[in-house]
Amino acid sequence: MDILGMLGGGVWSAIFFVIALSIIVAIHEYGHYIVGRWTGIHAEVFSLGFGPVLFSRVDRRGTRWQLAAIPFGGYVKFLGDSDAASVRADPGLGLSAEERRHTMAGAPLWARTLTVAAGPMANFILTFVVLFGLIWAVGIAQDQPTVGRLVPLPQTQTLQTGDVIVEVNGIATPDTASFVKALETLPRTPMVSVKVLRDGQELALQTPNLQPPVVSSVQVKSAAVDAGLQPGDVILRAGGRDLVSFTDLQDVVFNSDGQPVPLTVWRAGETFDLTLTPRRRDVPAADGAGFETKWFLGLGSGLTFEPLTRSPGLGESLQLGLQQMGEMVVTTFSGLWHMVAGQISACNMSGVIGMAEVMGDAAKAGWQTFAGMLAVLSLGIGILNLFPIPVLDGGHLVFYAYEAVTGRPPSDGALRVLMAVGLTLLLSLMAFALLMDVTCT
Repeated sequence: MDILGMLGGGVWSAIFFVIALSIIVAIHEYGHYIVGRWTGIHAEVFSLGFGPVLFSRVDRRGTRWQLAAIPFGGYVKFLGDSDAASVRADPGLGLSAEERRHTMAGAPLWARTLTVAAGPMANFILTFVVLFGLIWAVGIAQDQPTVGRLVPLPQTQTLQTGDVIVEVNGIATPDTASFVKALETLPRTPMVSVKVLRDGQELALQTPNLQPPVVSSVQVKSAAVDAGLQPGDVILRAGGRDLVSFTDLQDVVFNSDGQPVPLTVWRAGETFDLTLTPRRRDVPAADGAGFETKWFLGLGSGLTFEPLTRSPGLGESLQLGLQQMGEMVVTTFSGLWHMVAGQISACNMSGVIGMAEVMGDAAKAGWQTFAGMLAVLSLGIGILNLFPIPVLDGGHLVFYAYEAVTGRPPSDGALRVLMAVGLTLLLSLMAFALLMDVTCT
């Protein structure tokens, strides 16, 4: 790739990273702002970005809303704060007792706690809303496995749109769960036997393997996305081996030990060759107990057809959204724990460069992928802000817990030391993540 191409890719990633980060930061800070307003704490400034102010206006409540030149963050400055971190009060304001009630320092402990906690909570709400919206907009597979759109293949398809698959290789498939289990038993043969309901009649068919080496999705920040592979591509050969099923491709890649894998790809009637180098990733184990390290190209498997979908109801969408978010939270904390314990590579951590690459790749893949990664990033930022590190929201909450137990806040001297320590820890963490971006492949 030439330098201009590389620059173009970097600019693309930076633009969509800034867009995603601005959305997440705006929601996070609005959480602080709105709960502070509800609890009687006045916000003087709501800033999206830092540095020189590009645009500002003051609303009827006296809050200045501003857009600043450096787009990597934002803050809410409440009345009486000596800085944007809302840690210390400005002693020079000379406020009355009534006016002091509207400052962060002078508000009751419960009001300060709710206001600080509202930022991360807003990120969690954003994650849930995005997941819920994706489920609502995209839909879910029909209860019975039904053929929607046929996927173009080099072989002739015998299935037709609207076919209801009632049996796969002798295994009854009355619902999606049984269909998935039947797929797990498929032989690695070019053709498989199925029975379908078509126009009220049951037909026995021989059809191409239902799980061919077809690409259903391309993962962000992967060898596949760098090579330009696209959903719908069919991998005919890998490592000099003819492929029948996606499992064949997995075997070749998993056993590659990271060595380059030559591929022959079929796309819309044309074939071409590529060579991809698999990348190591630590992924949740199949039994849910920890993580395991495997080699990946970054391709998602697909079927010979896209299942017909239905629009879930409100209750089902809410339930599925909560379920997905819960799984994301468990995976996040499990990954952090195993990383700290040294059981998985620190390369699983992403800094600014890695996150920018992810959001750029996600934007190229389409709005659904971008929205999904936005939900992941929002959840991660919400969790990070709850870490008990001074300068983060979690550190503030620790200070408030101390105040609740002792009846007094930490001294100014202790706050200065703790904030310096917290800032050092945070900058060290950011530097380490940036190092992983540069050194890990």
